[in-house]
Amino acid sequence: MPIATAVRANLEKGSWIRKMFEAGIELKARLGASAVFDFSLGNPDLEPPPAFIDALRQAALSDELGSHAYMTNAGYPYVRAAMAQKVGREHDVPMTADEVVMTVGAAGAINVILKTILNPGDEVVVIRPYFAEYSAYIDNYRGTMVVADSAADFSLDPAAIARVLTAKTAAVIINSPNNPTGRVYPADSIKALAAVLSAHAKSSGRAPYLIIDEPYRDIVYDGIAVPPVLCCYPESIVASSFSKTLSIPGERLGYIAVNPACQEKPLVMAGLTASNRVLGFVNAPALMQRAVAASWQAKTDITRYARRRDMLASVLRDAGIEFAAPEGAFYFFCRAPASGRMAHPAETADVAFAMALKDHGVLSVPGVGFGYPGWFRLCYSVPEETIEGSRAAFRATMVSWV
Repeated sequence: MPIATAVRANLEKGSWIRKMFEAGIELKARLGASAVFDFSLGNPDLEPPPAFIDALRQAALSDELGSHAYMTNAGYPYVRAAMAQKVGREHDVPMTADEVVMTVGAAGAINVILKTILNPGDEVVVIRPYFAEYSAYIDNYRGTMVVADSAADFSLDPAAIARVLTAKTAAVIINSPNNPTGRVYPADSIKALAAVLSAHAKSSGRAPYLIIDEPYRDIVYDGIAVPPVLCCYPESIVASSFSKTLSIPGERLGYIAVNPACQEKPLVMAGLTASNRVLGFVNAPALMQRAVAASWQAKTDITRYARRRDMLASVLRDAGIEFAAPEGAFYFFCRAPASGRMAHPAETADVAFAMALKDHGVLSVPGVGFGYPGWFRLCYSVPEETIEGSRAAFRATMVSWV
């Protein structure tokens, strides 16, 4: 047995996002890049704002002693203070550096949180459809993922979450703006969820943590605002990053922010800092911490994402494909149309339709990868010419499909 059984199982199951991205590499090599329309990978393609580039340049040129040395595992105090200011504004709570840990991206943040709070057999509730990697992150720490359905419009359904809470529930993860649906959870749903969790804590004697995964917080449209969450529920923790807001996904800088009202905050903070170390992250990248501390208030120009959203909506309507209109992030979640042309009875409609799209040069991600078969995801962080160029391919797929 050359590798662990669990890792072997993960390789066999794989990530549909990566599978389709890699299929795109093969298609481009065979057909040419201009004949392939890749909507598979959520990789921001906008350049970082000039303020970040300037701050990065200044940080790289600094000759201050110790600039590239280890710091405390939680990160530089002044960087954590800046993040406390940011999160405090967004979530309507007063925060200090003592409530923040800098991490290796939002993925690192979620892993650090789960490492800190989970015992074997503990349950973590996620909302379907969910970010594909949640199941692996939870399994890393021998937890059990429990799925609650979203509402019909993909918003939160607090009653559905209440039905799956048990004495083993350690946490609930919410992701807004959502990947893959683009839904922004409204304030009344957040408050209702907080009430559900508070009632469960009272009846069970265990208050689940509410983990707020929000790397897309700044990417919203049509005047929609992402409501605060920390002010609604004391046992809440933010996990986020600058991958999307500053368009620096490869730089891997994120943070954890713990509600100041958390009942065992000193112990939680000590656990998070220790977990950041023992997981091998040790600390968030020093150079990126310094650059972001000087530029975190800068924003990428999301008007380009809004324009692309409208362009792709036109393409999908033209082809006759139903979709959930995104309020944030940069994804369309689309219903796979019914057809009698599926390859075999065991194949789900989303996988079959994604393969049909691929045959016409369009790369999507089947909804089964997000726990939601029957739908598929398209990412529009792609050039405008890719979107407009795909129009004929979507039409051709639908003609062949129906």
